[in-house]
Amino acid sequence: MRPDAVQRVLDAELAAARERRGGEQPRVLDVGGGSGVWAVPLAAAGCAVTVVEPSPNALATLSTRAREAGVTINAVQGDTDSLGVAAGEADLVLAHGLLEVVDDAPAALASLAAAVAPGGAVSVLVANRFAAILHRAIAGRIVDARRLLDDDAGQLAGTRDPLQRRFDVAGLEKLVLEAGLSVEILQGHGVVSDLVPGVVLDANPGAADALAELELAAATRSPLRDVAARLHVLARRTA
Repeated sequence: MRPDAVQRVLDAELAAARERRGGEQPRVLDVGGGSGVWAVPLAAAGCAVTVVEPSPNALATLSTRAREAGVTINAVQGDTDSLGVAAGEADLVLAHGLLEVVDDAPAALASLAAAVAPGGAVSVLVANRFAAILHRAIAGRIVDARRLLDDDAGQLAGTRDPLQRRFDVAGLEKLVLEAGLSVEILQGHGVVSDLVPGVVLDANPGAADALAELELAAATRSPLRDVAARLHVLARRTA
């Protein structure tokens, strides 16, 4: 597997959590975890994983994936109002693709922060507003690009936009701090890798590995980070 900026951060965080717990399983809460894209590999890596997801169809797929992988995952049908874990119990909480779709992002993040044990962390992965503007402009969707630029929430209001909001670096950092968490890492995900066609990688031996290394190098460097397809924060609960 080629290196990934988000995965690298999570691996380091879970190693630290395992050490804090004297070698016991890190406890991971994946909220809005869907069909287990993140949860199943984490369970396979030795974590005790709970997934909270409102969609019964997604939970059914999660169950199938977990069974095929030979892992056990605690699946809870619910949302940020019914996390299925005690306050302060999780070593790591994932909110990947969640804050763009909830009705109240500050309230949702506050609930996630409350679920984290002191010293633990919340991993937030969100859609980047400025990347969405650039990608639409490049695709010739100029009107949509301008609407995203003019809308403070980064939403295409009046359309079937699946997201209620998109974030920029300043807005995401502010949201995290207001939830009582400290920002430890703020990086881009999909900085350059989302822009390179697969045919280019297929035609050039070694290009995929070189791109993966470039992606890692660019992840934390502004302004490249600031226009990545997604923004990733690792936020620490210090007390």
